[in-house]
Amino acid sequence: MKMFRRFLSAVLLAVLGATVAHAQSPRAGEAVFLVASPQFRDPTYFHTVLIASPLDNGGHIGIILNRPTTRSLASLFPEHEPSKKVADPVYFGGPFSRSALVAVVHRDASPGQGSLPLMKSLYLAINVGTIDQIIESTPNEARYYVGYVGWRPGELRREIDRGLWAVLNADAKTVFRKDTEGMWEELHRMTRQITASTDSDEPGAPDRL
Repeated sequence: MKMFRRFLSAVLLAVLGATVAHAQSPRAGEAVFLVASPQFRDPTYFHTVLIASPLDNGGHIGIILNRPTTRSLASLFPEHEPSKKVADPVYFGGPFSRSALVAVVHRDASPGQGSLPLMKSLYLAINVGTIDQIIESTPNEARYYVGYVGWRPGELRREIDRGLWAVLNADAKTVFRKDTEGMWEELHRMTRQITASTDSDEPGAPDRL
């Protein structure tokens, strides 16, 4: 089982590029929330909220935040004893490489090889060895996902320009909120308020993608 997970991790790292594998220093403020438009009828993304971050090759990677599954990490990896310590369910992160496990982890420093800094003290861990260390040392300071979302260079910008996504500043508290039901509705209302409030100076819709 671990060899299969390592193979999936290697494939994912190859897809994302060596830059992700060696990223060690946080670049604060780059990750954003993407809130799906009500008109986005693709069932994969309907009423979803994502955290998305740019890659050095000009593309982007994202994780769906509000799609918990009914599976526990222990049920996916029954022979991995430390997985039984993880309290939260596994989440569906996206349709790309949905057999691969990734983790979003709250750490002051990089958790290890194959970790992409999303924002200050928040990392996306891809390498299976790093994920195993997280599970064994601080299992509940991370959230675990199967699959992810990927965009080629310029693709996400075009989707935003088409009105498929609204963009908000990201924060770790929302990423790790226990009850994700209602997350899309809350953030969608926020995007509407920001759009309607033309005189507001509140930073809510960053244009850095």
